Amino acid sequence: MPALSPILKTELRALVTPGPRMADEIACVASVLLAIVIAHAIGAEMVSWAAFSAFILLKSDVAETLARGVMRIVGTALGSGLALLVVPYAARSVPLAMIAAELVGAIGLYGMLTARRAYAWLLFGLTFEMILFDKIERPHLDTIHFAQTRLLEVVAGTVACTIVSLIAGALAGRRWWAERKPPPDRMRWHPHAARHASQAGLAMAVLPVLHAVFGIPELAQAAVTIMAVMIVPVSGIGESGFVPVTRRLLQRAVGCIAGGGLALAVLLCAQGNPAVLIAGTCIGIVIGRHIENGLPAVTYMGLQFTLAVLVVLVPDSYSDAEIGPAILRLVSVFVGMAVLEPVLLGWHLVAPGRRAHGRASGGAGAD
Repeated sequence: MPALSPILKTELRALVTPGPRMADEIACVASVLLAIVIAHAIGAEMVSWAAFSAFILLKSDVAETLARGVMRIVGTALGSGLALLVVPYAARSVPLAMIAAELVGAIGLYGMLTARRAYAWLLFGLTFEMILFDKIERPHLDTIHFAQTRLLEVVAGTVACTIVSLIAGALAGRRWWAERKPPPDRMRWHPHAARHASQAGLAMAVLPVLHAVFGIPELAQAAVTIMAVMIVPVSGIGESGFVPVTRRLLQRAVGCIAGGGLALAVLLCAQGNPAVLIAGTCIGIVIGRHIENGLPAVTYMGLQFTLAVLVVLVPDSYSDAEIGPAILRLVSVFVGMAVLEPVLLGWHLVAPGRRAHGRASGGAGAD
């Protein structure tokens, strides 16, 4: 603990010191607030998803922000299109819902891990899962309308962060068109990535059963959690992704608990006052981004802190902000973690590579 104090002092000092980090945090606040305004103006319904899109897309590299924004829109459009064809039938049957959740989730994650346009593949899978689980929870939901609003939310977030990124780049004197990075090399078939993605698919296949048996709501957030924490470098997966994913799960849990605690406190103090909710959102974004841009070991924790703040403090409508839906969405994040961990642990204990390594170690000891 004594060694932690200087680090905390340094980070707290950096929080109030003008510079690149503070500028980035202000840009994030501006991006999220603009996304909220645009989302309300164009009729998006899940405004927190627009806000999170604006936050997660914003990068210091303007060209990268633009590229990720386009891929997010394309992936969302493709996932929505597939959902329109499949979800009306899959949502009627638990077995069909399990198969759809598993296959599309696994394909989307495998593409994220290996494809050149990885971000589009991720949004393809995420969007399909969100529409599927919302349809399962609300059978009378208009799937076409819901797919349209998912696209509107992503467009709102993408437009907002693009505008802010271009303005920030212009103020900094950066010529973004000269900063473009070469696209990553296309990766060939990768069995470890395929196994890793199939484990995520298996975990998502459990979610329709949980809803059917226990009536657990807001499982779309659980599906998002499963896909998000499984995004690890392919080189680090090996025979088992248990260790790196568990590390991300732990950081997601700590970040969500901390961010959710702050957000719930603000929500209780606000008593529905939009000004207090917006102020709390801004404070949460600054803190989360500051953590994310600070120590490399807890970068993911900062992202999850902000996610929890946006999920809780950005209601679909400020006129009827309620604590109930926010808590349900936050609980669903932990449901996703609880479902995924046993799947990873089960494979980790029986992984062929680990058994072979154990036999080799045992033989060396006997000699």
